[in-house]
Amino acid sequence: MPQSVSELVDLLALEQIEVDLFRGQQPKTGLQRVFGGQVAAQALRAACHSVAGDRFVHSLHAYFLRGGDTSVPIVYDVERIRDGGSFSTRRVVARQHGRSIFYLTASFHLDEDGYDHQDTMPDVPAPDDCPTMSELYSKVTGRSAEAWEAEWAALDLRYIGDSRPGGSIDAGERPAQTRLWLRASGELSDDRVLNTCVLTYASDLTLLGTALVPHGVLVSSRSVQTASLDHAMWFHRPFRADEWLLYDQGSPSAAGARGLALGRLFSADGRLVASVAQEGLIRRISRPPADPTR
Repeated sequence: MPQSVSELVDLLALEQIEVDLFRGQQPKTGLQRVFGGQVAAQALRAACHSVAGDRFVHSLHAYFLRGGDTSVPIVYDVERIRDGGSFSTRRVVARQHGRSIFYLTASFHLDEDGYDHQDTMPDVPAPDDCPTMSELYSKVTGRSAEAWEAEWAALDLRYIGDSRPGGSIDAGERPAQTRLWLRASGELSDDRVLNTCVLTYASDLTLLGTALVPHGVLVSSRSVQTASLDHAMWFHRPFRADEWLLYDQGSPSAAGARGLALGRLFSADGRLVASVAQEGLIRRISRPPADPTR
């Protein structure tokens, strides 16, 4: 995965093949399939290329259909569904090997004044008072911090806590909660589209794991099969993805080998800038007992 912000920006700079047809490159990675946040961010960037510059994405809804192949580029085909007086709608299909692997529908809107209210930002420790995700990864898995940074160094993540037994968040009526600070690990430009795509990339990294918090299972555990099934985002207010954002995540339900997770993203000054929802596969894996004759 990108090991710097400049590599992440390059990953989001799509090659235009034809009108509304784009090619996204792949980073070097040890992952077995394409990271969901990558294909979502690239698909959104493709859609943005087809929309007037005074309209900005306010919502996206996506489905992950097949695991992506990390060894070949992804082709993004944009369909211009509608351009109205103040809204535009685009649909994007991502393809590899002649098959669809991902669908995204995005809606764009002219900036307008209107009614304004929001949830209150939770009271949490400052980013500098929280461990980095690489430190936490090393502590929990026993692997080196460099193993995490080899894939995710383009993002700066600070772990606040979760609601597992003994965790730092009181479960109360919401037994599945996780909170962290995130930002790009270097400076981005003022380009609003780029900042939105970077946040879309980051939004998929930790969300589904929240559905496993009450069960004491890590999303990387070999005892569970996980995969993002769908992903939705709503962008409420402008933000910069290279400044600290609180990612407040909760899972209201897990059942039938699927978990639903919801997220709220607040700027450091308390503005609710985006909301996220995702359902994913969290299938328990039952391994047969070892053969005693071997």
